[in-house]
Amino acid sequence: MKRLEIEVRGKRLSLETGKMAKQADGAVVAQYGDTVVLATSVAEKTPKEGLDFFPLTVDYREKAYSAGKIPGGFFKREGRPTEKEILTSRLIDRPIRPLFPKGFYYETQGIVSVLSYGDENIADILGIISISAALMISDIPFNTAIGAVRIGRIAGSFVINPDLREVEECDLNLVVAGTEDAVLMVEGESQEISELDLLEALDIAHQEIKRICAVQNELKSIAGKEKRLVLTPVVDEELKKTITEISLEKIKTAITIPDKMRRQKALDEILKEVIEKLNTGEKDITMDIVAVFNDIEKNLVRGMILNENIRADGRSPAEIRKISSEVGILPRTHGSALFVRGETQCLAVVTLGTSDDEQRIDSLDGESSKTFMLHYNFPPFSVGEVKPLRSPGRREIGHGMLAERAVKAVIPTKTEFPYTIRIVSDILESNGSSSMATVCGSSLALMDAGIPIKSHVAGIAMGLIKEDDRVVILTDILGLEDHLGDMDFKVTGTEKGITAFQLDTKIGGISHEIMEKALEQARQGRLHILAKMGETINVPRDNLAPYAPRIYTMQIKQAKIRDVIGTGGKVIRGIVEQTGVKINIDDSGLINIASPDGESAKKAMDIINNITAEAELGKIYLGKVKRVVDFGAFVEIFPGTEGLLHISQISEKRIAKVTDEINEDDEVLVKVIEIDKLGRIRLSMKEASRETKHGSQ
Repeated sequence: MKRLEIEVRGKRLSLETGKMAKQADGAVVAQYGDTVVLATSVAEKTPKEGLDFFPLTVDYREKAYSAGKIPGGFFKREGRPTEKEILTSRLIDRPIRPLFPKGFYYETQGIVSVLSYGDENIADILGIISISAALMISDIPFNTAIGAVRIGRIAGSFVINPDLREVEECDLNLVVAGTEDAVLMVEGESQEISELDLLEALDIAHQEIKRICAVQNELKSIAGKEKRLVLTPVVDEELKKTITEISLEKIKTAITIPDKMRRQKALDEILKEVIEKLNTGEKDITMDIVAVFNDIEKNLVRGMILNENIRADGRSPAEIRKISSEVGILPRTHGSALFVRGETQCLAVVTLGTSDDEQRIDSLDGESSKTFMLHYNFPPFSVGEVKPLRSPGRREIGHGMLAERAVKAVIPTKTEFPYTIRIVSDILESNGSSSMATVCGSSLALMDAGIPIKSHVAGIAMGLIKEDDRVVILTDILGLEDHLGDMDFKVTGTEKGITAFQLDTKIGGISHEIMEKALEQARQGRLHILAKMGETINVPRDNLAPYAPRIYTMQIKQAKIRDVIGTGGKVIRGIVEQTGVKINIDDSGLINIASPDGESAKKAMDIINNITAEAELGKIYLGKVKRVVDFGAFVEIFPGTEGLLHISQISEKRIAKVTDEINEDDEVLVKVIEIDKLGRIRLSMKEASRETKHGSQ
């Protein structure tokens, strides 16, 4: 067994191998505080035939026992992965994938299992570190260590690896992964921070990442296996020369076709022609032809950008495609918008609900609920394909969460707007960064719904073409540029600052200088898009849609909650049956009443006011005699509240019997003349009579 430790923010981060999962190609147990994860890596011994891509699978799984829990449900065992597990699997996959050598087509699997879950908020970070370490010590050809940290900011100070409690106070929550040389992956959200603050956070995070990479390299030196030999695919130079002669000029013409579908059709026809011409021997060389053809296309697209500053659709590097948008396009929904940027089209629809519609979450952190949700759908017709419709995949869940983080920064609090909000983004066309179109469409739909968001949020995707020292940063990338480029950097925000960000690279990382330039170019692009959105709608509508539920709020004393609910919920059920509203009462006494019309809500509020009303000293009430006794009567001045009307307070004259003046069920005017320390109420008919007579005179 080998174990190494370093200190990160006052706690020991340890990496251990040789004790658990020894039959895996690489296995590392990482621990930080009370959080422990096991990462394993295994690759097949023979390559998978017929592949032209690296078949990597990364899975992150949380064990309920790690937090001392038994899973809910009938089966009492872990089931399908949760949304958090899917998002974390993506988070771990993204930085390691670009560092495997070209031509390694061996099916490879990484599994991260959470064995102990503390309150350090670190399991996802440990997942990245431990899977990197497991690959480093294995015989799998992975030779560059990856470190990761979470960085937050509390009251203006940056904090490395903030715990669960501290994260609630952060205005920045960022996961950064990278090598010793550069940043590879960024994922996070913030409360409208500046580009300079983000750069500072990345620099601080990278200093810690370097130390974490160093300890992995040391572990590899003492416990690493000899790496497998990877044969780099050999290109048949004669075949390459022939394909270039046949297709180069045709490809040059095709890649400049602005329309995506027409461009792809032209390229497909050229490729088909080359295959039919050259794939005539006994051996099928289709894959070799495709590989060479794709390289020619890639080099031409990249060369055109680097040498001529012209992109496939004719734009300059910083130019944004044409933008248009509409709102209020669906008659029965609560808010809707259609946002179009170039050939990417997003339909965003807002639905308002009550507290009954909140999403209940049972995680290792405990039970919680969400009142704002954003769901992203990417149907196959959006890219002209035929595929079966399945439940949302990793990509859809990841894009939806990125957009949700982006918009969440401007959503009003539950106190300000007591609704559950759900946004659905349906991508109707896609050619580059549909997740950023989702952010824009969602912002427009929220304003259309009359939700008092603070301001518009827009998103933009940045790309990169880098060859040695030549660098071109692209604004608003096409799908082609995402596929053939070196970076996909998504930035969202308001006019004030950044709300969410996601960076993925296909090269060894991004320098500070490139990041700084990309952020500034993204800021300019974001401001341009925000201005275009503002032309369509720039403030939330004054009223909610006619079909949206109305929620009215009222506050009662905590001591009165039981009176409104009643024994076994009898009282509140009765109010709901009488009025047809939905009622939710929280522990503070805040009541939300959801109703399709104001009249029903007012009726429910009147009932609750009567139940919770308290007598006021000196006030006159029209009460009902409930009981007559020898010394007076008990009068109900409002439902559930009675006072004593003493025989001496019934009339100005002396009376022998109470029933000479009043009887049960009589309605009488009474004045509250005393409320003692125990809350007992004394009433007077004669005082009420005097006051009313005086008032009439």
